[in-house]
Amino acid sequence: MTRECVSAFKQGGVVALAALLGQLASGDSAIAAGDRALGEYLSSECVTCHQLSGRYQGIPPIVGWPEQSFIEIMDEYRAKRRSNPVMQTIAGKFSTDEIAALAAYFGSLKAKN
Repeated sequence: MTRECVSAFKQGGVVALAALLGQLASGDSAIAAGDRALGEYLSSECVTCHQLSGRYQGIPPIVGWPEQSFIEIMDEYRAKRRSNPVMQTIAGKFSTDEIAALAAYFGSLKAKN
């Protein structure tokens, strides 16, 4: 259901957005950790700084990272064990499942060098 909601939302479906938000709020098991479609949906804030091409231009690339490394690093930012106020704020906005979804999405991408 989640992939269908994300797909419908991309096509402008307000009902799909409501269903997706309802699933997020209820912790519905359809949004499993590592849901790439959800990760892609949530990635817009990440890619305003991190290059989808995987190139390093002053900001570390996150494309192709191993999922577990991505999750650990984001958790460190959320817990403020890593020092970067911008990343601490952004990581703090995401739930554990959302971070896992982002990890699955970015981990599935290949650098376009």
